Amino acid sequence: MTILNRFSVWLAVAGAMLAAWVVLTAGKNQPMPTPIVEPPRSPYETTVAATGIIEAANENVRIGPPMAGLVTKVFVAVGDRVREGDPLLQLDDRDLRAQLVARQAAIPPAEAQVEEQKYRIGDLDTQLKRLKSVRDSRAVSEDDVKRTWYASEMAKRALSRYEATLKQVIAQRNVIFIFLDRLTVRAPRAATILQVNVRAGEFALTTGATEPLMLLGDMQQLQVRAEVDEVNAPLVAPNRPGIAYLKGNTAQAIPLTFVRIEPYIVPKKSLTGDNSERVDTRVLQIIYRFERPAFPIYAGQQVDVFIERAPDGPPAPAPAPDPDPGCPPRRCTCCRECRSPPRTDRTADRCS
Repeated sequence: MTILNRFSVWLAVAGAMLAAWVVLTAGKNQPMPTPIVEPPRSPYETTVAATGIIEAANENVRIGPPMAGLVTKVFVAVGDRVREGDPLLQLDDRDLRAQLVARQAAIPPAEAQVEEQKYRIGDLDTQLKRLKSVRDSRAVSEDDVKRTWYASEMAKRALSRYEATLKQVIAQRNVIFIFLDRLTVRAPRAATILQVNVRAGEFALTTGATEPLMLLGDMQQLQVRAEVDEVNAPLVAPNRPGIAYLKGNTAQAIPLTFVRIEPYIVPKKSLTGDNSERVDTRVLQIIYRFERPAFPIYAGQQVDVFIERAPDGPPAPAPAPDPDPGCPPRRCTCCRECRSPPRTDRTADRCS
């Protein structure tokens, strides 16, 4: 037992020494590792830092389906240039085409009813004129004239009903045409296809989709959407210059020209560009345009943005006045207000 007790004591001492060594060595300053890429630096004396994303100058267009349906054909690929009205994709239209056949088949009978009623009205009008032209009351009675006139009026009203029915059938046929045209999704304006997230045979949803079917943008002119934290929003002003650096490329700067400030604080979404991105940071968005540089850049790239701070930024808040200059700022447990021992009789009267 004695040997075991001694071993336990030595083991405890060794553990204590090891713990002390770990504590002492952990406090030493470790050399900072050399960064792989030199961080970007602002060229301005006072600056506001922001993150940004490159997008089309006329802003990207997210294409979605007008109604849920099966995609039967995709007409474009990534990188294609399209003009306004060019077809992008086709949804399944077999049900609507079957309805169109039924609507078109109902039009000829309705037209025939209208034509037949017009002939009947013409015949009744001719009979009425003939009866009215007879002067001999013994040959044509007054009742014959009234019955013919009444039949003509009823035929005219029936014609109005048949014409309304024909218009309704044609309108129903035209609605099918409109729906069929909507199933061919077309480009809303001239642009470049940036993304194609759908394939033939997939089912397109109108709600609940996490990404658009296609993303369009005009790559001829690009812009940067810089996002400034709402805390720093009072430090920016219109027409202030800026500069941008691509992520990981601090050697080549992109001069920025101010376009506008979007005066509405929104949740930050520049990480993915998705409206469903969940973040707590709220930002002020500032739009800058730039000339396309010699090195390649792409829509959707993230950039570090530095904006020259407005010269008339808000002044620093003044320190609050000391409510009791006779009491020292340190705290103790001697008096109720300043909690420090009184230094003079005046202070003692005020602090006691």
